[in-house]
Amino acid sequence: MNLPFRFAFRYIFSKKSTNAINIISGISVVGIALGSAALIVILSVFNGFEDLLRGIMGSFKPDVKVQPIEGKVFSLDSTQLQQIQDLEGVYAASCVLEELSMFEHGENSDLGNIKGIDDQFLPVTQMDTTIFKDSEGAPQGAFQVREGDRNFAVVGAELAHSTKLDIAPNTLKPLIVYMPKRKAKMTTTTKFKKRELPIKGIYAVRQIEYDNFVFADLAFVQDLLSYKKGEISAIEIKLTDKVSERETINAIKGILGDNFTVKNRYEQDEAFFKITNMEKWVGFAIFAFALVLVAFNMIGALWMLVLEKRNDIITLRAMGGTNSLIRNIFLMEGFLLATLGVIIGCIFAVILCVLQQQFGLVTLGDGNSLINAYPVQMRIQDFALVVGTVIFIGILAAWLPAMRARRISNLARLNS
Repeated sequence: MNLPFRFAFRYIFSKKSTNAINIISGISVVGIALGSAALIVILSVFNGFEDLLRGIMGSFKPDVKVQPIEGKVFSLDSTQLQQIQDLEGVYAASCVLEELSMFEHGENSDLGNIKGIDDQFLPVTQMDTTIFKDSEGAPQGAFQVREGDRNFAVVGAELAHSTKLDIAPNTLKPLIVYMPKRKAKMTTTTKFKKRELPIKGIYAVRQIEYDNFVFADLAFVQDLLSYKKGEISAIEIKLTDKVSERETINAIKGILGDNFTVKNRYEQDEAFFKITNMEKWVGFAIFAFALVLVAFNMIGALWMLVLEKRNDIITLRAMGGTNSLIRNIFLMEGFLLATLGVIIGCIFAVILCVLQQQFGLVTLGDGNSLINAYPVQMRIQDFALVVGTVIFIGILAAWLPAMRARRISNLARLNS
């Protein structure tokens, strides 16, 4: 066994002549344990929210989205679309057309987005899982925009609320869609195209920016917008696990050329994910700074231990102990105190996270929120990061007492 480790281990558990050393050391371990647990819990909560929001976005947004660099719409060659669909890393590809529109139901009206979708849209997204359900869990309506020659609308919950729609689509009056003529100037006398759509269902993603859409058949929206040549605004793609995401995106870029942007899910919401990550690491930095403050207790405990063990240091130096050995004993002491604290903290954090996952001890909101309790998701890399951070702080805190111990041994040799 390593000699500095044996000395340090004995110093931790041996009885000291001054009880204050034991008390301060105990406070240091408890402080490190609580700080470590707090770090893991805060990272796990941010992970939980991140996974929750990714799940919400995953039902609405595709794995990959293709849009033109210039202009709002483009026409896609059927051969190119087939080439994209035939890629090994592509599960399904859907053509969509999206535009701002005005909707009216009864005496109520509001602005929203109308999105034309084809028959590949549901394989690309999970929007069929977002339809409102009754108290027994049965869907009220369906995510269906076309049946034979009939067109239907699936309306977002936010837009349904603003236009006073009920969630029972069979009892609803048709939704009226207004769209100004493309080449007409916007004036008070502008003529609008007007279409009626029976409502097939109401969906809820529980995000305002996603719940103000009306989904309709692609051909219907193309006609409404006077796009007669199959123009679309984007291609939405779902990937498989057979090929890496980056390889598939590069293959899509190779098919389409340089006039299109091809974004993965992170790049579609890059600003959002950057803000989320920044909040996460700011929280980590705050609690890590708190651990640095706790480390001052460790410095005090180790400094007092150095003074108490002065005779042992002199004896060890007389027996041939080197400066590095003396220093390493107290560095190891800091390492062991930090390790003991972080192990206790990790165990405590795991218990808290599991209890939160199982029983929702800390609730969120007033019962009308998307979730009832704070979500937590533990990740092994977070544990590794916290353990590394705490041990580094422990060794850093032990550095000054260790150098003091080394200086005592040198002075002792000169005096002898």
